[in-house]
Amino acid sequence: MFDNDFKTSETFKLGIFSSNCSGGMTPSTLDDGWEASWDKNLELAQMADKAGIDFMLPVARFIGLGGKKDFQGSVLDTITWATALLAKTEKIKIFTTLHTSMNHPIIAAKQISTMAQIGKGRVGVNIVAGWNKPEYDALGIHLPKDHPTRYRYAQEWFNLIKKIWESKEPFDWNGEFFQTKGSYGKPNLTLLPPIFNAAGSKEGREFALKNSDFLFTPVHLKLEDSCKEIKQLKDEAKTLGKVIKVLTTTHIICRPTEEEAQVEWKRQLENADSQAVQHILDTLFAFSKVMPPEQIASFHDRVATAFGGFPIVGTPEQVAEGLASLEEAGFSGCTLSFFDYTKEFPFFRDYVMPILKERVVLSSSIEQSHHFSK
Repeated sequence: MFDNDFKTSETFKLGIFSSNCSGGMTPSTLDDGWEASWDKNLELAQMADKAGIDFMLPVARFIGLGGKKDFQGSVLDTITWATALLAKTEKIKIFTTLHTSMNHPIIAAKQISTMAQIGKGRVGVNIVAGWNKPEYDALGIHLPKDHPTRYRYAQEWFNLIKKIWESKEPFDWNGEFFQTKGSYGKPNLTLLPPIFNAAGSKEGREFALKNSDFLFTPVHLKLEDSCKEIKQLKDEAKTLGKVIKVLTTTHIICRPTEEEAQVEWKRQLENADSQAVQHILDTLFAFSKVMPPEQIASFHDRVATAFGGFPIVGTPEQVAEGLASLEEAGFSGCTLSFFDYTKEFPFFRDYVMPILKERVVLSSSIEQSHHFSK
């Protein structure tokens, strides 16, 4: 049922990220940012689908990240959001984001197999083992403090999902965290959907390399350091008999002139929600262990405008070059966020994507596509 070309294709992938969350990826005090309503998400998804964007990826959030506007406090549920978009689009992959301890694996398996039928195999899964303790407190769920326990749980969670998908007969499960009797889940899935993960700790990276097709990691301050990290990740995956593709996140500010783009970048930076920014720095980046503590402060401007995403600011030509530099560094794709997605994406579609299209021969089966390669 699933199109394995998404996993195996060497083309650089572009995806829309976090449009289901208020504020998108920008913790701002400004009033003209992203609303994250269903109508806006549907409009964006259908534009992205027609433009040839590869995927959409939501953020699962249960309480906001604070600040004047409670950044990402209003969130469309990722299962419902993805299911509805799969029914309303034609080609684009739609991912759901699932926290392992907040979604029972047998129920999640049933939901994903249902989504696969609705979207004719276009569903993907982003697995999150958990990091934001206040969210767990708000739900009355215990978040293990130590990473080994957290990822043993995530591994058993995923193993049970796969068992549900592949089993033709009822079975009992006697694990460390789950004990079930007479379990089964129809319809089955014969092929796994594409799996995303964004772990940063040692245990998290081991989980990602073992189980995911795509691993997210931030762009380093020096791009050559990203090249080294990507090579290391791919080498580690090879020792496990796996192939891993590495993705990252970007924030796009594209305007007709460089001056206009820089003015907008400055406007977003100067109106960042300082309380929300500090909360992100103190929790996500400190917890994930993606980078040493002394480097976290240097990511302040990125967090203030894009939750740590790589800012690409400039004219269509400069933005296209910025994306190309990520591919040249070894990334297999990236997500895109905008201050106001539906307002800004059409300009990206009309002026950046044609530049990217010129860098590769298009697939004859796709009329419009942005795919490009070295």
